[in-house]
Amino acid sequence: MDNKPHNSTPQGLTEQQQKWFASVRANLERETGKTLEQWVEIVRRDCPETKPRARTDWLKATYGIGVNRAATIFSVAYPETGWDDADALRKALWTDPASTAILKAVEAAVADLDGLVTGQRKGFTAWSRKSQFAALKPLKGGQAVLGLAVIPDVSPRLQEPKNEGWSERLKTKLTLASPADVDDELKTLLKVAWERS
Repeated sequence: MDNKPHNSTPQGLTEQQQKWFASVRANLERETGKTLEQWVEIVRRDCPETKPRARTDWLKATYGIGVNRAATIFSVAYPETGWDDADALRKALWTDPASTAILKAVEAAVADLDGLVTGQRKGFTAWSRKSQFAALKPLKGGQAVLGLAVIPDVSPRLQEPKNEGWSERLKTKLTLASPADVDDELKTLLKVAWERS
């Protein structure tokens, strides 16, 4: 087993998010009866799965380990699939030029917000201040879906998200078909979400 230390904390986290990840890691032994190193050994030795979602499902079915603890374990057991290379994650996710243009428009809309922290995840790009207030992921066909930390009643453009994979704080979503959809109303919604974070 490789005993070298690995960076298992995602890049682009707020101080609050860093503390939360540290607490998950610190409490792993108390809450599961095994140290992080023991879990790493178990999954490397016994997990038959090769894809991240299947590995997580296996750990939950076999040991009752939830998603956050599983992510902590797998980030050490399989660091090459972790969050420590934001540039590589971004490049792998944002491959379509049309959806990438939408990403750039959203990035421009939030660029001047104070305390902005950009976090690149495998499935989406997120923006936080103290906590996550927005996330964007590409869709097939050159579109993208934006999640926001605002309630649906704020705008008729907003819908409730279903299994989007980002923070549960993001209570609404909307599909963006082009950079032109990042209009004044959307910039206002982004600012309102940022203010609430």
